[in-house]
Amino acid sequence: MSICWLMALERAVQTLWVGALWAIGYLAVPILFSSLEGRQLAGELAGYMFTAVNMIGAVSGVVLLVIGFAVAGNRWLKMRRAWVLVTMWILVLIGAFVLQPMMQELKTAGLVPGSDEAARFGMLHGISSVLYLITSLAGLYVVVTSSRGHPKVP
Repeated sequence: MSICWLMALERAVQTLWVGALWAIGYLAVPILFSSLEGRQLAGELAGYMFTAVNMIGAVSGVVLLVIGFAVAGNRWLKMRRAWVLVTMWILVLIGAFVLQPMMQELKTAGLVPGSDEAARFGMLHGISSVLYLITSLAGLYVVVTSSRGHPKVP
């Protein structure tokens, strides 16, 4: 595959991932919570959306890392952008495979307002929100720096 095609694929994948992060987290989910009467339904739908965004991120992270190596070789490892992508990917995996299952388990068991379980859910939700914000801002960095570190293509 030529470098032109790899760079086009890279831009498409990063657009999908970062666009999904911003569109779901800062547009769709707030609209759900402001327009639906039941917070439980809004939360359930938001959970499905965040699961989809996490799966997009898990796959996109691998694709972007492979493309980075394919285009820039070992020197890519010395670039900040590579480490930002690795960090984003790890944060997505933590959210998808650690935090979301823990929160789902608490919801399935039933959350009683004021209970220890509700407090634990709130703490996990807060941690998840901070990791999502960090991932979103890191994604913005990735988009802004997308043409740096690659060979110039005619």
